[in-house]
Amino acid sequence: MTKHAPRSAPGKPFGSDGTASDTVEGGSGRLRRRGRTRTVPVPLLLPALVGLAFLLLPLIALLVRAPWRSLPDQLTSPEVWQALRLSLLCATSATALSLVVGVPLAWVLARTDFPGRGLVRALVTLPLVLPPVVGGVALLLAFGRNGVIGQWLDAWFGITLPFTTTGVVLAETFVALPFLVISVEGTLRAADPRYEEAAATLGASRFTAFRRVTLPLIAPGIAAGAVLAWARALGEFGATITFAGNFPGRTQTMPLAVYLALQNDPAAAIALSLVLLAVSIAVLAGLRDRWMRTA
Repeated sequence: MTKHAPRSAPGKPFGSDGTASDTVEGGSGRLRRRGRTRTVPVPLLLPALVGLAFLLLPLIALLVRAPWRSLPDQLTSPEVWQALRLSLLCATSATALSLVVGVPLAWVLARTDFPGRGLVRALVTLPLVLPPVVGGVALLLAFGRNGVIGQWLDAWFGITLPFTTTGVVLAETFVALPFLVISVEGTLRAADPRYEEAAATLGASRFTAFRRVTLPLIAPGIAAGAVLAWARALGEFGATITFAGNFPGRTQTMPLAVYLALQNDPAAAIALSLVLLAVSIAVLAGLRDRWMRTA
């Protein structure tokens, strides 16, 4: 008679003896934890603790010195709400503008091959390392009244961008756009292009395949990039004050209000800083829990 190997329980792999192996089932968990250890060498632990303390102590000091009793009055003042409303409006507008031009730019960098693509990618990411004040000066030279493009906008259409709310949106877009492009490009490179090729074989155009196939696939990456761009735009200071100035109700955003309040009313500056800190923490928590894992 022929002996048959014993069957394993449904969903469990066979071990070396032909039976279901519990050790194999737990192997994936051990593989995920591979490279981690509970013991840290002292030469690595001490600098790590110093670095952690260096990052946390300023934030703790901000919380300790916050005027908690007068905080409601500080946050309900008209100046604070004016700066907050303008910040939210400009950051959202800058994010929308970044989405309109950034997603196609990321697709071009990820899906096409053309001479100088590496140089274009480097130029796109340049605002990440460029000092914001330098970015503001560059925007003035480009879109100012005597700028390369701004002089024609002023002469032909009567459009003046510096020291306006639109100038704030442009300055924030300049510094936030690379965050969106990098995030979306990385998601596009991770996505399988065969879905687009399959849509093309079924008669879909490249744009239809992008709209109906690619966009749903990379939606988590777009969402993550949009949130990062929004957070970066909300906290922009250098390019904004250089290109748009600091006019209450028109160009004074939250970071600019913090800088101005620090000179006249430190309690108000701390209150405004707490608002920006809370927004930053909320953004990071949302990215980690929802979009980063999916992307």
